[in-house]
Amino acid sequence: MNAPLDPLATTPAAKRPLRFAHVAIVGKYQAPGARHVVDEIAQFLHAQGCEVSLEEQTAQNTGLTDYPSLDVPGIGRHAQLALVIGGDGTLLGIGRQMARQGVPLVGINQGRLGFITDIAFDDYREALCPILRGEYQEEARALMAASVWRDGQCVYEATALNDVVVNRGAVASMIELRVEVDGRFVANQRADGLIIASPTGSTAYALSAGGPLLHPSIGGWVMVPIAPHTLSNRPVVLPAHCEIALELVNGRDASANFDMQTFTSLLHGDRIVVKRSEHALRLLHPVGWNYFDTLRRKLHWNEGA
Repeated sequence: MNAPLDPLATTPAAKRPLRFAHVAIVGKYQAPGARHVVDEIAQFLHAQGCEVSLEEQTAQNTGLTDYPSLDVPGIGRHAQLALVIGGDGTLLGIGRQMARQGVPLVGINQGRLGFITDIAFDDYREALCPILRGEYQEEARALMAASVWRDGQCVYEATALNDVVVNRGAVASMIELRVEVDGRFVANQRADGLIIASPTGSTAYALSAGGPLLHPSIGGWVMVPIAPHTLSNRPVVLPAHCEIALELVNGRDASANFDMQTFTSLLHGDRIVVKRSEHALRLLHPVGWNYFDTLRRKLHWNEGA
């Protein structure tokens, strides 16, 4: 006797019930033609049967009024999926906020690299149709919770998806950092700076500073010195459950940067503490997505082979 057929396995994706009935759109509204792009994709989603909302800044800056606008908490309450149109920077900015809401994100790339916004704009129709109906691969990307402490008081807090970077200012001199891991002294490092990167951020600034690539499923951070004074100061991979503390011992005009989108100036004696956030970013990819395909395409491996 033959086993009963799964009706979803034999039904074309375009006719299957929606898995995500309410979709919020976040656009890179500073880009030329952003209004047209956001409106085109919104119309496509509407034609698929989705209720469509626009993130409030996207709505205000594109001037689109045909769809309701929602702030980030509103997206968390009402939307089942957030669609991010832009580059990795756009997704980083909204991803840090949306991680708290638990709403999954899909990235449509209109930037240059697209390590995490991995659906090309020209392919969005073919990619989104099955995703909207439940055919996708999901992964969780770890976030870092960072804080700056001065005289025993927390003076700044931020969340980072890519990296936390402590570096020197415009003055052509190194800074000195005391590095601790889980309260244990590691070293005093003299360098232009130090990067603590997540697996997601291992393909960003940390890569250009000579750090290794970390697969997104690895539970760890990479600590990468920037132009160290001592060449034996090499990148170190650390477990994600550890707490990293950096104390500014010496150097002028130093600052701490979080995903290179927010920063704070540092004084001597300031401590930057980095640990794993309790939240993680939910990313959805088309079925068949593979991390190494992304690396090969974006880093131009095997060109000419």
